[in-house]
Amino acid sequence: MEQQQQQQQHDEAIISIETLHLYNLDDKSTNPQLELSQVEEIIGYSFNNKELLSEAFTHASFKTEDGLSYERLEYLGDSVLNHLIAKLHYGLYKNMAPGDLTRLRAANVDTEALARAAFKHGLHNYLRHRKPLLHAKIQEFMEGIVEYPTHSHGMIDPPKALADIFESLIGAIFIDTDESMDDTWKVAERLLQPLTTPENLMQNPVVKFNEACQKIGLKPHANDLWSKTGDIEIYVNDEVIGKGNYKPKKIIAVNRAADDAYKNLFENPGNKNGGIGA
Repeated sequence: MEQQQQQQQHDEAIISIETLHLYNLDDKSTNPQLELSQVEEIIGYSFNNKELLSEAFTHASFKTEDGLSYERLEYLGDSVLNHLIAKLHYGLYKNMAPGDLTRLRAANVDTEALARAAFKHGLHNYLRHRKPLLHAKIQEFMEGIVEYPTHSHGMIDPPKALADIFESLIGAIFIDTDESMDDTWKVAERLLQPLTTPENLMQNPVVKFNEACQKIGLKPHANDLWSKTGDIEIYVNDEVIGKGNYKPKKIIAVNRAADDAYKNLFENPGNKNGGIGA
């Protein structure tokens, strides 16, 4: 059953990706008002103040006459989303400890979660920017989503700009609804689906691996090659049991190495690519 669910999630991710078309609005749009109406259709909300929506999708690199960008709305939207998710969890999980509530909230509103939501609904297509490298970052993220249909917990590198426009959009809706948390939540809840719950909340790969090693008295150590090759290697008893590579960000290479080590050591100990005695 679990494998069927994972395959379904994988297939759905591929289908949603195939229906999206990446482009820079600056190169394409001659009628920004028409583009904004498409965003309203996607989110199921019609703005009273269209300028708020325009501001929410304007990156600082895109120079406008008024000099506005989404940064202030992003700041506001970040706080609004944290409040909305915290309120939801406080009501749903009455016996959950504060630390666990914090972890659950973070899994729903961190950069990867919000970037996934923005990408899923195609909001990146309407971002006005002049960042030549953003397209490549989104393409890489798209490929990562295929490999990790659900939250990867630090295994892929989400473009911050995608999370930013989700937050700025929520901030814009909050202002446009006269600061109504209820009306804002109606839109946010739909866009954020599926939400992470205690049942599918995963641990950070490093924490998961370290805790598993502690339970059986193992003391792994790492070989840090990241500055030269982008690689992190994890050893147990002088044997390599896990490897991870990601040159742009060391933490992702570390997470990938820990995940690989966990799988080789605890899930597939006979794997020819790793594990004690492999």
